[in-house]
Amino acid sequence: MRKENIDAFVVSRPENGRYLSGFSGGEATLYITSEKAFLLTDFRYIEQAKAQAPEFKIIKTGQDHFEAMAEIGQQAQRLGFESDFVTFETFEKLKDAFPHAELISLPNLVSHLRSVKDKSEIDLIRLAVQIADDSFAEILKTIEIGQTEEEIGLNLEFSMRRAGASGGSFEFIVASGVRTSLPHGTASSKQIQLGEFLTMDFGAIYQGYCSDITRTVFLGDPGDKHREIYETVLAAQRAGIKAVAPGRSGKEVDAVARKLIAEAGYGDYFGHGLGHSVGLAIHEGPNLNMREERLLEPGMVITVEPGIYIPEWGGVRIEDIVLVTENGCEVLTQAPKEFIILE
Repeated sequence: MRKENIDAFVVSRPENGRYLSGFSGGEATLYITSEKAFLLTDFRYIEQAKAQAPEFKIIKTGQDHFEAMAEIGQQAQRLGFESDFVTFETFEKLKDAFPHAELISLPNLVSHLRSVKDKSEIDLIRLAVQIADDSFAEILKTIEIGQTEEEIGLNLEFSMRRAGASGGSFEFIVASGVRTSLPHGTASSKQIQLGEFLTMDFGAIYQGYCSDITRTVFLGDPGDKHREIYETVLAAQRAGIKAVAPGRSGKEVDAVARKLIAEAGYGDYFGHGLGHSVGLAIHEGPNLNMREERLLEPGMVITVEPGIYIPEWGGVRIEDIVLVTENGCEVLTQAPKEFIILE
C-alpha cells in the first residue's frame, strides 16, 4: 500500500479476504488502512468473524457495506480496490460512498502475495492432493461399463467428502469416448463403453485449499493411435514438469511441453495453456501459457496439464500439481499416470 501510495484498500474477493484475515464466511469486505484493519459483515457472521479474524475490528453492517465503510474511511484520499473482481455496480457504489477520494485500480495487490505459499498453506494443499489421489485409486475399483459419466463424477465427490474434503474444487470433468475431445467436458448422462478413453479432471477442497488432478484411462483394448496419443501427452507432461524451476517464466515452461506435442504432429490439437497456479482458488496466477512473462518462485504451486484433443475422435489430458522448490520442483500428485487399461 505504501508503494502504491494509497490511504486505504478495499478487499472484496472472498479468497483474498480469507487470506488476509482468516475469515472463511460469506458476505465480508475488508477495509485496510496503514493503522487499522476492519472486517465488515452482517449479523449472520459476527461471531464467526470475531473468532477467525482477531486482528481485525469487526463492523456489523446490513448486507450493504458501503455506508459503514464511508463512516470509517472519511479521510481516505486515494482508495485502492480490486478492479479484477469488483462489478461496475459496486464501483459506482464506491464512488458514491467516497465522493472526494480517487479510486485506484489494484487488481493484483493480494493475488501476488497469495502466489507464493507458506509452509502451512503447502501442508493443506498436500492434504487436498492426497484426498484426490486416494479417491482416484478408489474410483478405479468401481468403474463399470454402462455407468454414466455423472455417476462416476458423483462417486468421486462422495469419496473425497468421506476423506475429509469440504467439497469439490470445481465442477468435475468426466468425459468418455468422443467427448474426451472436449477440454472442459463436464459429466453428462452418456454411458461409458468399451473401446474409448475416459478422462477424469477433479479436485478436493480441504480447509479452503484446492487440489486439481486429471487422469485419462482406457476401457478395453486400445488401438495404436490411442497408445501413441497417450504416450505423446505423457512425454510432454513429464518434460513440462522437468522444466519447472525458479527463475523460469510460465512462457518458457509452456514452450517445452508444447514443442514436444507439435513435433509429434498434434500441435493444432493442444489449444490451452500448460497450467495454472492453485491455492485458495482453483485458478490463480501465475500461469503456464504462451503469454506468461512472470517468473516462477519457490513456494508457488502450479499444475502441469498438457492435452491432445481431436474433434469427433477423442483426447487425452494428464495433470499433476507441482511445488516450485529452490532447485526445481516437487511433484505433489502421486496417482499413477502410466497408461491404465480397464478391462
